[in-house]
Amino acid sequence: MSSTDRMPVVVYPTAARQAIADRLHGHVVRDPYRWLEDASSPQTREWQAAQDDLWRRFRASLLGRERLQARVAELSDVGVITAPMWRGDRRFGLRQTAQQEHPVLYTAGPDDHERVLVDPMTIDPSGATTLDHWQPDLDGRLLAFQLSRYGSEWAQLYVMDVASRDVVDGPIDRCRYSPVAWLPGGTAFFYVRAVPGSPAGARRVYLHRLGTPAEDDIPIHVPVTEPDRDEGSSFGLGISPDGRWLAISESRGTASSNDVWLADLSASTWADPALRVVHEGVDARTALDVGTDGRMYVVTTLGAPRGRLCVGDPARPDPESWLDLVPADPEAVLSDFVILDGPDLQRAVLLVGWTRHALSEVSVHDLATGERLGQVPLPGPGSIGPLTRRLTGAHETWFTYTDSATPGAVFRYDARTGETTPWARSPGSAVVPETLGRQIVYASADGTPVRMVVLARPTGEAGPRPAILYGYGGFGVPMTPAYSSFTLAWVESGGVFAIAHLRGGGEEGEQWHRAGTRERKQNAVDDFVAAAETLISEGWTSADQLGVCGESNGGLVVGAALTQRPELFAAAVCSAPVLDMVRYENFGLGPAWRAEYGSADDPDQLRWLLGYSPYHHVRAGVDYPAVLFTAFGNDSRVDPLHARKMCAALQWATAGSRPILMRLEDEAGHADSASTRGVSLAADILAFVAAQTGLDLAGGGGA
Repeated sequence: MSSTDRMPVVVYPTAARQAIADRLHGHVVRDPYRWLEDASSPQTREWQAAQDDLWRRFRASLLGRERLQARVAELSDVGVITAPMWRGDRRFGLRQTAQQEHPVLYTAGPDDHERVLVDPMTIDPSGATTLDHWQPDLDGRLLAFQLSRYGSEWAQLYVMDVASRDVVDGPIDRCRYSPVAWLPGGTAFFYVRAVPGSPAGARRVYLHRLGTPAEDDIPIHVPVTEPDRDEGSSFGLGISPDGRWLAISESRGTASSNDVWLADLSASTWADPALRVVHEGVDARTALDVGTDGRMYVVTTLGAPRGRLCVGDPARPDPESWLDLVPADPEAVLSDFVILDGPDLQRAVLLVGWTRHALSEVSVHDLATGERLGQVPLPGPGSIGPLTRRLTGAHETWFTYTDSATPGAVFRYDARTGETTPWARSPGSAVVPETLGRQIVYASADGTPVRMVVLARPTGEAGPRPAILYGYGGFGVPMTPAYSSFTLAWVESGGVFAIAHLRGGGEEGEQWHRAGTRERKQNAVDDFVAAAETLISEGWTSADQLGVCGESNGGLVVGAALTQRPELFAAAVCSAPVLDMVRYENFGLGPAWRAEYGSADDPDQLRWLLGYSPYHHVRAGVDYPAVLFTAFGNDSRVDPLHARKMCAALQWATAGSRPILMRLEDEAGHADSASTRGVSLAADILAFVAAQTGLDLAGGGGA
């Protein structure tokens, strides 16, 4: 008996269709389920409770789900480890074993003996508290760290004395992954905080002096360049190793561009730094750092959509004074750099990180001239994390490495020998199944070449197989190789897993990002649909064996694809999705995304939003794929209302018998949660897709 034979008869909860319609710029925009936007109303609560009950009954019918959850848990036994961050003679880093719900922050001094600094489970044994961000001061004596609860991502900031582990300052509330720029001596720092009583998107840079109330923190005057700063501005902060130069950057809602200022703190007060313009109102993204040699190093997309590395004089920080040190590569995206200038080196060198068609590489250059000297050996074709080093006298760098079948580990490159060696393996013990990966280049609807990675067992079955297609395609985020117990459990069971590098992402640089935004958002959907058609035409799968998955912006892409081409898919999973593109900007962090999507307040932008908005393209009488919406009650980015409204619309509209379901976790949010929650969610999604695509989980297939 197949899994679909055991499935219960699905009777959907009643959801009233109301005659609500807005007249916007000449368009009649119907919104029959607007009442589901109010999570606190009795009607919504009743509807959600019925959906929860429906999902639980359906979940109980999924053959092989418990076995799958156990295997996902086993494959998740790889743990987490990060490259060390060095401050003074002390290093800091995260590590998590499979038995731990959250990563734990450790520190070690010159004796290399590790001590626990922050363990979220010690602070809150329920597992509801997460360590969102942390930053030691320049000497490694003090630690600023941020904790949030129940997935809200709104954190409180504390300061700890590293030697005693005593909390010596805080809490400072209304922080959200705030950067922290410590000033010399550890007596004060700059940070970012939401403005009291303002919309959630309005944030400012503040100066905090240790031992003083947060209410007395001083807002730093940053020049205003646009009137809508309060709508989703985010700030970056950086300070030079000697504490002299403060860099502040501000972006509004997208990774495409930012404004940048630089202040010489030796010539102005901390409370009123004299910020000089690096660039304002420029269509480029720039990050800068002043090195120990006094030169200003600038990574910018100005004149180079894939990025270039320039040098300049911090006393004259404007772009006209920059000189190219490492010019743009025509095919690779510049992602990172680090300077190694220790006394043991014959000459100082510059290491530059690149992403070439989603794969990492690191080149070696002469620091003075930029001349390319060679390449850092990497463990394989995969992804590396940020390059770290000691603040002074560095001759080595550390980085994490992972790929689709390799758990993350830390490696060390020594510029004296030119060798890369393992520094710390993953703390887990999972036995990873053998997997073969293949990169495919296919043509999208407009002929644009798009890349896709396809993963399968090395000796898998011939012919079409159950498959999952995954994509994101937004905000300049690249889909680079990464270890995933979710992916491996599916492949080990005999399925195919494909990851498409859609326009809107960052795999090919800023032009690739912009080609999938605003009026060009349909390109990301077309790329996703073309990936599905390629998997089918090349014999990897068939339409009745193909499931699609996406999260957040990826959920938007999946929602658009399933409403535009429902016949192409057997199943779809939309996780924390954005689906109502007319009203998205009224909720959560929606105002911050206008630069990515556009605004319904503008007639032209409303037209293109309506062109693909999934909620507005649901049509009665269509045999839609099976759909599972996963949403989170404390999601402060994407409100669960999107999933509720779309679920109700599809349950009303579908003419077929395939289920439309919603899975809600109340005490969880958009970001990471306890590891057991993640394992359970992964098992639910995979078992749902397996049941709809015919993957046999109950038969014991696997390595």
